[in-house]
Amino acid sequence: MSGEEGPGAKRRVAAFDFDGTLSRKDSLGPFLELVCGRNQLYRSLAMRAPVLAGIAVGIGDRDAEKERLVGRLLVGRSASSVRDAGARYARTLIEGDALRPDMLERVAWHRAEGHEIVIVSASLDVYLEPLAPLLGVDRVFCTRLGVGADGLLDGTLQGGNVRGLAKVLRIRDWLGNDPTELWAYGDSAGDRELLADADHPHKVGRPAKGR
Repeated sequence: MSGEEGPGAKRRVAAFDFDGTLSRKDSLGPFLELVCGRNQLYRSLAMRAPVLAGIAVGIGDRDAEKERLVGRLLVGRSASSVRDAGARYARTLIEGDALRPDMLERVAWHRAEGHEIVIVSASLDVYLEPLAPLLGVDRVFCTRLGVGADGLLDGTLQGGNVRGLAKVLRIRDWLGNDPTELWAYGDSAGDRELLADADHPHKVGRPAKGR
């Protein structure tokens, strides 16, 4: 390890977005299809097509629409069964062609340097948390599915969608007042605030096509 050690040493942290940064493309849609089936997913998307089209061009509330879609599809499902599906999905991501080799090399570099590595993403906890140890990632800050006292998903996103400024707030709350040198990697407008807050911002280009 090349980082400083001892009391008061500066923490060196690398924060990675997931969709389009560590992964080649969106991960939420395929996961919802895995859990709910293609027909139910597409019907839900078709019902909201005009709103989704507006969001694609910057009109509308992206966070509220995501909560509405995820809530409609997952509410009332067993939280444990959805977590099991998330663990299986995480395994398909690591074993398939979903992740970007160039970004996995960056994770490996940070690991070799002794840096702390985190994923900060709007994607869901049920698959990012089991995926993290498979990638050598220390911690995940992401969108969490709300669970009721009965063990069923309640249709909410606990703490909201982790996008934009929420990414910065989650990381800074975790770091507290510790002196930190921060690397950040992101590919979209949802990463703008995170990149602006980093000492070493890396705007990631479009992922290469799969092999």
